[in-house]
Formats: sequence, C-alpha cells, structure tokens
Amino acid sequence: MIKMMKMTSQLSLHLVVAVAVTYALTGSLALGGLIALIEPVCNVVASHLHDKAWAKLGPRISVG
Repeated sequence: MIKMMKMTSQLSLHLVVAVAVTYALTGSLALGGLIALIEPVCNVVASHLHDKAWAKLGPRISVG
C-alpha cells in the first residue's frame, strides 16, 4: 500500500512540475496540461525501445 501511495505521489509531483514549467515558459495552462500528458507516453515508448535494445546488446557486452 505504501509503495502505491509513493508511486501516486511521484506521478502527481511529476505532472505538477511539467505543467508549471511549461506554463512558465509559454504562459499557457492548456499547453502545460497537454505536454504533461504526452510526455509520460513518450517516456513509456522510449523505455520499451531502450529495454529491447539492451536485451539485444546485453549478451554481447562482456564485463571484466
């Protein structure tokens, strides 16, 4: 339960910061909200591609 509360808190903080930064730069609350919603989706896609690349390259990289 605590882990879920922490994740919800982190997500809320991230969204508030994204809206605030975009609003400060553009003066548009609507644009701030839009970017705050689009950016996490882009991160999910990028993370998926990153994981796929590491799965492919990981066995080729030797440590030590």
